[in-house]
Amino acid sequence: MSAGDAQTASSSAPTAEWVTLQRVVFPEDSEMDTAPLYVDMGTAAGMPAPTEEEARKRGQRPVRLSSSAREAHAEDFMGRTATRVRPGERVSFGSYFNAFAASYWRKWTTLKSVRLQVQTSGSGTLIVYRSNAKGSLLQVRNVRLEGEQTSEIELDLLPFGDGGWYWFDLVASRDELQMQAAQWQAPGPAPAPSSVTLEITTLNKTDYCLNNLRLMASHPESLEFVSEILIVDQGSDKLAQAEGFEDVKAALGGKLRIIEQSNLGGSGGFARGMFEACENGSDYVLLMDDDVVIEPESISRLLTFANYCRKPTIVGAHMFDLHHRTALHTFGEIVSPSRIQPEQPLEEMEMGHDFLRSNLRQTPWMHRRVDVDYNGWWMCLIPTSVIREIGLSMPVFIKWDDAEYGLRAKAHGYQTVSLPGAAVWHVSWGDKDDLVGWQAYFHARNRLMVALMYSPFARGGKAVLGALFADLKHTLSMQYATAQGRVWAVKDILDGPQELHASLASTLPRIREMLATHSDTVYLSDPEAFPEAQKELSIGGSSAVAGRPSLRNILPWGLKTLKRQLLAEVSSADVERPQARISHQDNKWWSVSQFDSAVVSNADGTGASWYKRNPKLARTLLKDSAKNTAQLVRRWDDLAAEYRATMPTLCTQEVWAHTFAQHTISDSRTPVAVSTEGEE
Repeated sequence: MSAGDAQTASSSAPTAEWVTLQRVVFPEDSEMDTAPLYVDMGTAAGMPAPTEEEARKRGQRPVRLSSSAREAHAEDFMGRTATRVRPGERVSFGSYFNAFAASYWRKWTTLKSVRLQVQTSGSGTLIVYRSNAKGSLLQVRNVRLEGEQTSEIELDLLPFGDGGWYWFDLVASRDELQMQAAQWQAPGPAPAPSSVTLEITTLNKTDYCLNNLRLMASHPESLEFVSEILIVDQGSDKLAQAEGFEDVKAALGGKLRIIEQSNLGGSGGFARGMFEACENGSDYVLLMDDDVVIEPESISRLLTFANYCRKPTIVGAHMFDLHHRTALHTFGEIVSPSRIQPEQPLEEMEMGHDFLRSNLRQTPWMHRRVDVDYNGWWMCLIPTSVIREIGLSMPVFIKWDDAEYGLRAKAHGYQTVSLPGAAVWHVSWGDKDDLVGWQAYFHARNRLMVALMYSPFARGGKAVLGALFADLKHTLSMQYATAQGRVWAVKDILDGPQELHASLASTLPRIREMLATHSDTVYLSDPEAFPEAQKELSIGGSSAVAGRPSLRNILPWGLKTLKRQLLAEVSSADVERPQARISHQDNKWWSVSQFDSAVVSNADGTGASWYKRNPKLARTLLKDSAKNTAQLVRRWDDLAAEYRATMPTLCTQEVWAHTFAQHTISDSRTPVAVSTEGEE
């Protein structure tokens, strides 16, 4: 049946069996800052959508709106699934959480059609819209509403080959219109019920964990098919000892289990979740970060979508910015085959897109279906049948484990889908700087591992050159601890993958010990902890930063800077007092490299460190980097063959089981401690 042939029935008419795919939901009263993700607010905070004339002046494509703007009020939401429309007003559900991502269901599932069911009371109009991959809006159906009414509209998925959504608007007449519930449904029968183990890896994030456990306990419908909630606690601040834990545990009705183990990083924690899900017979494992805030409805949406997929499929959620709740970090990611770097699938895609400024209906690129290589493990559902075939996470501690797993699954014929309408809130990368400090080692090592295993280009394409350039940038920026970690990373790659499991619990302590010897990674929170900067080189409390050199000048500029950094002496005055204070946003390699010493703020603003130029150390680091890189290039083919042959063995359940046996401290299912080795 086509969209134009949509049918409407009253609540008294007999209906066939229909299965709920997605409920229309609303935020809690305390979460009103997220309201634009549930209903279209349009001009709500004084930010009107651009008119056609304004859009053209800005070089934007004008988009026709399906409703006039309105302000969302907490009192209008009458519960999790009910809302009211004030007299004469209009509400659009063409929003992130409540529109229906029809093109994803068309592409990846067995469904041919869906049904929209809306229960209302009062008088008004129900208008159904759809879009295409270009973001063009098309009206599908207009239904008059009177009294108590259940409107049921069948909708075809055929037109959504490349993109597009369904959504609906409600328009109240002179009196108030109420919506008791609305659902997107599929023809029955439903797929066989599936079970899922929900696993959270945590390291000293007890407040986040307790908050998410309370959220889940307060939304028991989201846990209907969750057989076990598993917390893999790898920290010293134990969740089981936190205030309020026993109440949360009781509220979850026996579903909560805690395993305490040594700090094996994200990959070790998530691998434990995969392992236990396979052991307990779950159909899926749902991996989640600890420092997130979840939308509980996402749990059932991921599982429902996965159950309808044509073949076993990894289904992941999107990530919103925890500190800017309406900003979407990214709509999907792929791995550049030439650079082995994450990138966005669409050129026009905007990282950090703010739904308060431009909602779904006003954002054309968001209507095109985005196919991805992987989904971040902030929230990702993986079938255990896939895990049994391709193995668990790589034993790499942290970074690139999720991207590698997506690439590995794809190589075995299993796709990853980043599903719109399922999401968590997480601190965005813009508020972090994990390319410096202790995480730099893992970024460098694991990225090159992925290049060795998956790059289709000779000697890794641009990946090795990019790594060498990064070493140069960090060294010129006086980030010597970061550069040292990156040198170690390539050295460890050259040593082969055999010791990855054995080094899981020991690599981070080794790196932290090294970082403590470098002033650029010793952060002090007291603004008076450092000598006052030399005022003649400061402007308004921040450094006089240099502009980025142009392509025409980059070679002579680089040679001059390199010569000064490696050979020029550092004056005693600059050793005793920093030349400048540099804010984090000004901490660019082309500006910091022009100083001999500077106090530089960290990404989250909690402290600063003192960068001090050391020509001898810089020469040593660049020499080691060049030597290791040359060896990596020379041995590339042999190393690639070794990693491709060895890594599958290191990812098996049997090998991981041995690692877990060595590092398990306790299991709430079996209270007796197994081992205390490596506890931090």
